[in-house]
Amino acid sequence: MTCRILLLAGSAEARRIAVALQARGVEVMALVSEPPRGPDPMPVPCRLTGFDDVGRLAGEMAGFDAVIDASHGFDGQMSRAGHAAAGRAGLPFVGLTRPGWGLEGANWQEVADVAAAQPLISPGMRVFSATGWASLPDYAGFPGARLLLRQTTHHDRVPPFDFVDLIFGDPPFDAAQERSLFRDLGVDLLICRNLGGRPSRPKLDAAKALGLPVILIARPALPERAEVLAEVDAVLDWAAAL
Repeated sequence: MTCRILLLAGSAEARRIAVALQARGVEVMALVSEPPRGPDPMPVPCRLTGFDDVGRLAGEMAGFDAVIDASHGFDGQMSRAGHAAAGRAGLPFVGLTRPGWGLEGANWQEVADVAAAQPLISPGMRVFSATGWASLPDYAGFPGARLLLRQTTHHDRVPPFDFVDLIFGDPPFDAAQERSLFRDLGVDLLICRNLGGRPSRPKLDAAKALGLPVILIARPALPERAEVLAEVDAVLDWAAAL
């Protein structure tokens, strides 16, 4: 009998897991909280769904043999709801989380959220933020001069505050590009989510090379009692042992 796995997707690793499982003859279906972006979409059937109703989500898990959570590192709601729904459905559940970045410089700090970063911003600072559009309300009391908010999807939305400048760019970025951008923008401080991994790393390498202070936003807590692995190969081994 073919094994059927439900994949909670949103990270770069989700695609790697899907490809590897398919190559092993596993049937995979992905659930996402927003439409996939970029030129390399998920290679398996993909369904857009909400993660605010655990009971309904448990119903969507019917017919599957296990759940793998490879969601975005900051989509805590997907992980929490997925874990709770898998428990209700009686399915094995494993989460993948890549190790976070460490505090590599004397002027690097980690805080719980964007709001907690505000007291660390000095007046007059030009702050480059890679915390996403949804984080803007937490910058309401921004004490710096300009907030330079990275956007990787082009749009015509108007920021809610006049101190915000939208900085559009198409990933992937490399460290040389980021250094040049930070110099051109006169960046004094980088704020970004502590995603870990290589794809999001160039901005940190650029900040480190330029001696800029960095504030990392800590990832949401993982579901209690959930099995969590740090490597794709370990997740694949887990699936093979089902």
